[in-house]
Amino acid sequence: MRKTPDLSTRQLRAFLALAEHRNFTRAAQGSHLSQPAFSALIRTLEDAVGTRLFDRDTRSVQLTPEGRLFESSARRLLDDMGSAMDDLADHVERRKGRVRVAALPSLAAGWLPSVFAEFMQAWPGIRIDLDDALSDACIALVRNGQADFALAASGAGGTADGDLRARKLCTDRFHLVCRADHPLASEPRLTVKKIAPYPFIQMARNSSVRQALDAALHPQRLNSVFEVEHLATVMGLVEAGLGISVVPALTLFHFQRETLVTRPLPLPSLTRTLYVVQRREGSLSVAAQTLHDLIVERLGALRLD
Repeated sequence: MRKTPDLSTRQLRAFLALAEHRNFTRAAQGSHLSQPAFSALIRTLEDAVGTRLFDRDTRSVQLTPEGRLFESSARRLLDDMGSAMDDLADHVERRKGRVRVAALPSLAAGWLPSVFAEFMQAWPGIRIDLDDALSDACIALVRNGQADFALAASGAGGTADGDLRARKLCTDRFHLVCRADHPLASEPRLTVKKIAPYPFIQMARNSSVRQALDAALHPQRLNSVFEVEHLATVMGLVEAGLGISVVPALTLFHFQRETLVTRPLPLPSLTRTLYVVQRREGSLSVAAQTLHDLIVERLGALRLD
């Protein structure tokens, strides 16, 4: 099998210039080369392809049959190279691109949209794909190559494995949520023992909220009456007077109701650490790195009291 020759764009452009002008002097001038340098390009091209591409004598230059065959291929190669370079430049200059992000639902619904809006206003040609899922699912999407990076909670597979790299974003503190007419709404000093007797709305066991709460309150048991998947459900149940709950600061937008009260819990051990997680091997695309850096900057500037 014959080895494919290494051809340069300079050789291809010189070939097409000579095919157009049929004159070495004019073709060399159009290529901004001296005639000896131009002739050398044509000679090395013919050596590389193993055949003459031009018939030349003192009066004229003509394409050989092989030269005519090669002409359309040379134009296509240069067009393809030009398109490839234009496409690459569009991605490098962030005129085009695609970023795939996996994020906790509490981030995807609350804080993240404003960052996406800022990013898309600056770089409208870049598409963002968002998967809102619990931490384990977010990590799996990154590991499987279905997300460029994830915003996930600690304790859910994001920091210890060798194939992933995790960077701490922030620590999210927890708040009590209850009806405004609930006794705890005006309790001077909140403690776990004061919370424990009241009917409690729990998040699902596989959620980062529940995992942080169980770890911090053990061995204290809560009076759980509901266990639900979504924070919107927690809000509805609390608003109906069916119980109280404890949720992270980044989720409090769900509970902005006149009928509800949110109060920070003075428990240093009750926190949720959030990470940005990506694969250890390989770099992010220019677009993905830009969004990654903006998220890190904006979330790092938040005050989560």
